[in-house]
Amino acid sequence: MPALLAPDSAKAATGEVSAPVSTQAHHATRGKRPVRGVSKASRVPAGRSAGAAAPVARHRDHGPVQGGSEALEVSSHRSVSRGADNVVSKAVMEQFTPGTSVLKAADRLPGVSFSSTDPLGIDLWGASIYVRGFFMDQLGVTLDGIPLNDQTYESNNGLNIIQAAISDDIDRSIISEGPGGVNVPSTSTLGGTMQFETADPKDQLGGKVSQGFGSYSSFRTYARLDSGKLNSTGTKFMTAYSRSDEGMWAGGGSQFQQQVDAKLVQPIGHESVMKAFFNWSDLAEWNYWDTSLAMLKGLGWRTPHLYPNYAKAYNYVAGNISLPTTDAIEANGDEPYLYDGGQQETNYTGGLNFDLALTERLRWRTNLYGTSQTGYYTYSDTSTPSADTEAPFSQEVWQNRQERYGFTSSFLYKIANHSLDAGVWYENNNQEAGLFWYNEPTLGEGAPLKTVGPYNTYGKAFQQGYGFNWRTNNFAFHLQDTWRPVENLRVTAGFKSVLATTAGGATYNNSDYTGVDALPNGSMTASSAFLPHVGASYRFLKNHEFYFDLAENMRTYQVLPNGVGNSPWSVQDQDAFKKLQHGVSPEKDWVYAVGYRYTDKLIQASLAGYHADARNRLQAATEGTILAPVSTVVPTTVHTNGVDAAVTLTPIKGLAIYNSVSYNHSTYGGNITTSDGIYYTKGKKIVNFPQFMYKANLSYRWKGLETHFDVHYYSKRYYSYVNDTSVPGYWLASTGARYNFGKVGFAKNLSVDFNVYNLFNSKYISMMGQNGNPMSGDYQSLERGAVREFFGTVSAEF
Repeated sequence: MPALLAPDSAKAATGEVSAPVSTQAHHATRGKRPVRGVSKASRVPAGRSAGAAAPVARHRDHGPVQGGSEALEVSSHRSVSRGADNVVSKAVMEQFTPGTSVLKAADRLPGVSFSSTDPLGIDLWGASIYVRGFFMDQLGVTLDGIPLNDQTYESNNGLNIIQAAISDDIDRSIISEGPGGVNVPSTSTLGGTMQFETADPKDQLGGKVSQGFGSYSSFRTYARLDSGKLNSTGTKFMTAYSRSDEGMWAGGGSQFQQQVDAKLVQPIGHESVMKAFFNWSDLAEWNYWDTSLAMLKGLGWRTPHLYPNYAKAYNYVAGNISLPTTDAIEANGDEPYLYDGGQQETNYTGGLNFDLALTERLRWRTNLYGTSQTGYYTYSDTSTPSADTEAPFSQEVWQNRQERYGFTSSFLYKIANHSLDAGVWYENNNQEAGLFWYNEPTLGEGAPLKTVGPYNTYGKAFQQGYGFNWRTNNFAFHLQDTWRPVENLRVTAGFKSVLATTAGGATYNNSDYTGVDALPNGSMTASSAFLPHVGASYRFLKNHEFYFDLAENMRTYQVLPNGVGNSPWSVQDQDAFKKLQHGVSPEKDWVYAVGYRYTDKLIQASLAGYHADARNRLQAATEGTILAPVSTVVPTTVHTNGVDAAVTLTPIKGLAIYNSVSYNHSTYGGNITTSDGIYYTKGKKIVNFPQFMYKANLSYRWKGLETHFDVHYYSKRYYSYVNDTSVPGYWLASTGARYNFGKVGFAKNLSVDFNVYNLFNSKYISMMGQNGNPMSGDYQSLERGAVREFFGTVSAEF
């Protein structure tokens, strides 16, 4: 997790735009990082790179699904879908170890790639999800209609779903692998949407408790209480608490999270309802240290942080001892040995939703919401000694805060064969970001700082690099008509208009650190009056469906501080920012999807093809070393073509056999020019995403017993932009079983779960490019996937 240091003054004068290369904004950029600008003549597209069939299950009314295609319910093991939407039910999510990120359940779908450094997928630094080549900062994500936006680590414009709701309380997920609907509120929709819905309180008084244990001293506790209906109007509520502490499979530390959910449902008459939702989450996590191809070859698979061995880290940085290395590691500029790194966050999320039947034909749906996030992202900076002690390194802390408040409101009117949907979305986001350094103690004179805080044990921050403050206002309007000329044909046409303005920037500049007199400050606006969407679903024969979906999408400008991401405010100085104000356009793309689906009791099959053309995509590329990176943001285009196919067989009751294959061909549309010259990236494959994926799931249910076996294959992924380095493909298998004993004494549905992650102990790379991808060759920006781990859970309802 590199640190941001003062830019090289000679290179700073080039006026090019620069930012970290990672596909997610990272908190610290180790080393001196010039931020360069791109001339208007060379500018092109912005941003980053560009359903499974299953047995039909009984449809349940969960309320409206936002998007251009109608989605159906999911069976107990797989998803049943319509159009470009796939619905993943709670029953599917329950096959995973309790506490697992709900994003992992989406990985069952063809075209979706989820990877993480930990088996539960809760380490945000080492977790990533792609949908048909689109990264998780290019997807529209909502929770009960609340826009969560950018899902990446340390985002200034969003909240990851695992921090917004307890996974046990998520009732279902609607995953659109097409362009997504115009009525999904989001600043980041380019390649699809993910809509998560929490479960309503139950009608009967009761609750649930579960206790889980796992490898490396992991544990998890979950408790939920449902009030049942409290009165004749149907008032009911639920509240839940979870506490998990996932042990580290390499190095010291842990990954701790605790959350509280609460939900109130108040029916209004027979056709209307008010729902209120609240979540509080707190996490304190050590992260796994980044590695490189050279480190993996020379030092082996496990190269963790040195925590809790402070003396070893102290003496190594002071030069008193040496630790193993190789010529390739030295030449690469890698830093294999740091004391620690991680994050601490506190989040609040709340929403008030009204679904009101004004007449038999007219409904009014309104959602008022707010989110708050305070985060500290940190690592031991070996390049900056502590100022007030004798410690040879310090703790670098990237501090951010965001508060988002907004509302969505729409009217739905049915007339003849038409369903009209018109609505607006407004959001105000106050964002802050600062970079600070804190003293570590002299060896033997106190306990060292922990990466999860507190940080001021040995005094206030002795150095600040910068301070940023922004205010972003987002406004969107959508209008959509769903027409059913005949019962088996559904045609959707609509558009949305988007206006997003961000004002602000640097409020403090340490010129000794940044090397410039003024950091970026000013206003940027991303707007589009007409972003169209057209789709259709046609059930032309019994069990047969054909669909298509096409739309133009736009992502608003990312808001990130100096040197942290491909944002206009990440450039080196105010002069470079002013050039961008008149020379950069927001990222847009056209996404096309077409598919066929067959569904009956014995076999369910689907075949889908898709194409996307992205323009104005700002591509971040890294040169130099992790201690002295030089990250250049350059514009390019990305062209994507792909196909997904899936089939599920249900030969006997309780048995389901699922297989899917995916092929994705995404390439860059132009070459990249940096201070080192021209890199010939035109026609090269996009980084970090596999071209080929195979997935299989075998599940069986008999009376109280449920078993499942999952296997995934991901092909080679390119690491460098010129495709001269890559990580190999890998197989990953997991299995699990559950037995429900039914009612035992006062307990109902007493069950025991046992799951094994990475059954064959495969060694594989999970997250790639978290510190940026190299233009050519190697770089310390890889994360290793978790080793084989075992988990057991006992749960009961009452």
